[in-house]
Amino acid sequence: MGRGRAEFDIPALAPGAEHEELFAVPTAHRAVIVAGPAIAVRGDQLGLLRRRVRWADPIELFVHPRTALLAPSAAGLVKDLEGRTTPTLTSNDLAFHALRPYVPGDDRRYIHWRTTARTGVIMVRQFEETRRSDLVLLHHAERRAYADPDSDDPDAEFELGVSVAASVAVQTIRDGTRSRILGEEAELRTATVGALLDDSCRLAPVQRYATPRDFARAATALLPAPAVVVFVTGSRTPVAELRAIETAFPPDTDLVAIRVERGGEPRLQVVSRLRVLTVTELGDLPKLLRRIS
Repeated sequence: MGRGRAEFDIPALAPGAEHEELFAVPTAHRAVIVAGPAIAVRGDQLGLLRRRVRWADPIELFVHPRTALLAPSAAGLVKDLEGRTTPTLTSNDLAFHALRPYVPGDDRRYIHWRTTARTGVIMVRQFEETRRSDLVLLHHAERRAYADPDSDDPDAEFELGVSVAASVAVQTIRDGTRSRILGEEAELRTATVGALLDDSCRLAPVQRYATPRDFARAATALLPAPAVVVFVTGSRTPVAELRAIETAFPPDTDLVAIRVERGGEPRLQVVSRLRVLTVTELGDLPKLLRRIS
């Protein structure tokens, strides 16, 4: 069981009889526990003969992180059916912006005939580009970002960061928001809440990127521009380094940074277009997210 071994003595059984042994799996700390393989060993009292039978292969048991219940759209996402308008202008979309003179190559379906007849100049409709409301959550797992990266304490700062990231990710899945949850080692599955929580059990401190901006750029290099970026990190990440993340995303992307800090004061800061939430315990998260929704 995990790094240890559980042994049970089975008494002699009559044909068709059953014997049950209860074994408690420790679940106080987020982890992936490997159970098995289950092996039956039979032998004589003198130890002259022994038979080993393997009954089952090893299986993984997941101890999920603690999560907070968040309100729908608590991460500040836009709930829409047609998309989220952006300042980018286009000749074919849903959000009407203005009329402009026709130029060769324009789609004639968008000619505004009433204005054309009134002015004598062929005028076409111009639109604002719309995008689906989507979210990218980045879990910053650098050892230097946390006060106690390698602690086994379930209340450690790194564990709080995992719980915060998992809470936001779970709510986006429940909201039906298109989202990508990215750790420094791999992307977490978002098909179901269970799959997301299983993958979050594998998150561990690493030492890979020099700055948060390097991580953000590398993780999202092949992704389309998101509507919202949530960046989760520890108390030892300076706000100045978080602000540098702005340069990795377009101006119309909403940026939210969540810093976990044990023993601090929960607060909300606005630095340029970056909103920085300081979470000291998991119960702070719903209150702070409501303030930015």
